[in-house]
Amino acid sequence: MKKGKSSRKIVFITGASSGIGKSVATYLSKRDFIVYGTSRKPVDSSDEDLHFVTLDVTKEETIRDAVQYVFEKEGRIDILINNAGVGITGPIEETPELEIKKAFETNYFGPLNMIKHVLPIMRDQKSGLIINVTSIAGYMGLPYRGIYSATKGALEITAEAYRMEIKQFGIKMTNVAPGDFATNIASGRYHAPVTPGSPYEVVYGNTLDLMNEHVDAGQDPELMAKEILKIINTEEPNVHYKVGKRLQKFSVKLKGLLPDKLYEKMLMKHYKL
Repeated sequence: MKKGKSSRKIVFITGASSGIGKSVATYLSKRDFIVYGTSRKPVDSSDEDLHFVTLDVTKEETIRDAVQYVFEKEGRIDILINNAGVGITGPIEETPELEIKKAFETNYFGPLNMIKHVLPIMRDQKSGLIINVTSIAGYMGLPYRGIYSATKGALEITAEAYRMEIKQFGIKMTNVAPGDFATNIASGRYHAPVTPGSPYEVVYGNTLDLMNEHVDAGQDPELMAKEILKIINTEEPNVHYKVGKRLQKFSVKLKGLLPDKLYEKMLMKHYKL
């Protein structure tokens, strides 16, 4: 094990070229962290404490190479933030299987492979923190976002188990679930087409417009950056954190309190179904 080349903490964050990831990477780099952000395409940075490495979370060889690069440069990795993700919408019946698999490759298998390649370094250090950026949508099956909900819910549950398995090594893990934030996720997500003549045509089309409005009216992603800094500075992080508008966070509590059919009715009313 190499000795660390800096007393400052080394942060490795995926999907750092836009949206929440960009806000978190920039925010931490200005607060005495050395940050390595990843992107599928090369990115230049004028910030001397924010460096970019090329990585595609769906390609394990790029994960291996990027992790090795950061370790060789810094001698350690203190914090991994699994942020890279993709959106996907559509009637489940009409969503191509290939697109469903792509969403799981990015949102679920990608973070698991990141963790797998960083864990040996953290285990040698006898310390480390892994933060998985999930989604409030992962706590419930949302209409026309069911696949997205499934990918984030799967990561939430898997991380609950993972957290217990790695505690013996001095490594901590937590999940941070954002609600709607003003990012470019709506333009970057896969939309199953609104097909003329489809039994879902009208309702899905209306719901799609509503979902995009929620993102456009979302909160400033710097709120996520501030929450993540709080978690980093917490001695024993919680299993789950939720960040977003009060109603969105409260909706998770309601799911545990209300009868299933009543909660379903509430969701359908919200989405005007």
